[in-house]
Amino acid sequence: MKKFTLILLIFLLAGEYSYASFWESFQKLLETPSQKTQNKLSDSEVRKGLQEALTLALKRAVSKASQEGGFLNNPDIRIPLPPKLARVANFLRKYGLRSQVEAFEASMNHAAERAAKEAFPVFLKAVKDLTLKDVKNLLYGGDHAVTEYFRQKTWDDLYVKFQPIVKENLDKVGVTRKYQEIISDSLVSTYLKNTDLELDHYVTQKSLEGLFKLLAEEEKRIRQDPAARTTALLKKVFSSLSKNTK
Repeated sequence: MKKFTLILLIFLLAGEYSYASFWESFQKLLETPSQKTQNKLSDSEVRKGLQEALTLALKRAVSKASQEGGFLNNPDIRIPLPPKLARVANFLRKYGLRSQVEAFEASMNHAAERAAKEAFPVFLKAVKDLTLKDVKNLLYGGDHAVTEYFRQKTWDDLYVKFQPIVKENLDKVGVTRKYQEIISDSLVSTYLKNTDLELDHYVTQKSLEGLFKLLAEEEKRIRQDPAARTTALLKKVFSSLSKNTK
């Protein structure tokens, strides 16, 4: 009460404020420190928020990639024929090997879909181990800032851990066998003589690229669409981002 009386006396003595401006100023003065800072984010909250966003985006990306046709039916991440084979693909199709070529391409994509199902724990550990030094720059960066940072920091480790998963699924789907069906023809084998497609490497590389592409799309969605923020921390961190970028 004493605080109110003192403030009121100051404004009455000043005599320069309208009634409206008085109440506007009065309300600002009465704000408590907690009200002023309630929307301010700590580095810890930003870090946890970014990690939570990555985890959620990753879960969604893996879900999309691992479903039937997740790679094969998505032109953005579909794995094409390896370059060495792609150069003679038209010849092979005209030569009567269209079905074998298409089966081989489909098998690579199906292997990637199966491998993606097992990708989440590998990615999740990398998210938890991630040290974000410049968290605020990442938060206020572009739509894909966190994904790009994550990619740069974890690609090599993820590749090493993900390649055996891909190789196992290449074997399960029969990718190598389908390739052998193509080159078993004597004429075709002369075109592809001594050609090593490095299928393990190629499919691992393309699978990771596809997953990161989906991850970037999901990060953008979380940043731009409030409905995509499904936890209290995500809402707090990214609503703060929206306010600070207006």
